[in-house]
Amino acid sequence: MSKVYLLPVATFLIFQVTFLGTYIVAVLEGHVVPTIPYISDAATYSPESCIFAQLINIGSVLLGITIYVRYRHVLQLFEHHPDLDSTVLRHNRVALWFGLISCLGISIVGNFQETNVRIVHFIGAFCCFGCGTLYFWMQALITYILYPMAGTRIFAHIRLGMSVACTILFIMLAVTGIMSHILFNGQNPRKWYPSDGGWYYHVVSSISEWIMATVFSFYILSFTPEFRDISLDHPQISLLSYALMV
Repeated sequence: MSKVYLLPVATFLIFQVTFLGTYIVAVLEGHVVPTIPYISDAATYSPESCIFAQLINIGSVLLGITIYVRYRHVLQLFEHHPDLDSTVLRHNRVALWFGLISCLGISIVGNFQETNVRIVHFIGAFCCFGCGTLYFWMQALITYILYPMAGTRIFAHIRLGMSVACTILFIMLAVTGIMSHILFNGQNPRKWYPSDGGWYYHVVSSISEWIMATVFSFYILSFTPEFRDISLDHPQISLLSYALMV
């Protein structure tokens, strides 16, 4: 498998298609108003909820594979460059766990709609955005450590900038989201109108979520140049029963 760089590209594309596709279907079905609903609000009702869940599950698997390949990539670099700071191994391991928890959170958000299991949905969203942001911080740090053996200083700066942006957006999303729901006095939060109260907070929160999801996708896409230098072998399978008979 020599075209490993297609993994982050495929992950980027499937998330963008998922977000935009479910939004378009939700608006056409009349389930949300077109004025910037939350991503999960646009995936609450059928059929868009089914499309969203299916594509999100595929995307979370691709993202998990991408995160694992990046983890093994850093391990290989450390083995071939013994002069690297050994702390990169600890950072790499912590980043792996943050990344995998974020993947689990994405899957939870896609399969547990806000209108059906609210608490589980919010836990998934926190794992997705919160642990995802921590993963980005760890990867930005790792990129600085690996330079110049792998990556470039520009990419390290870009990843640091995106990590800062995600942190700010996550805080804005959480704070304005809570305030908007406190002030909301309408009937259906999926169809939030200016007269329903908390409108401006809702708009800021929704825009923050959309921008943050987009930054997430571009961050994963930034691994593409480094993955061009990677190839994967098929896993080896050992037949234990055959070995015992021999």
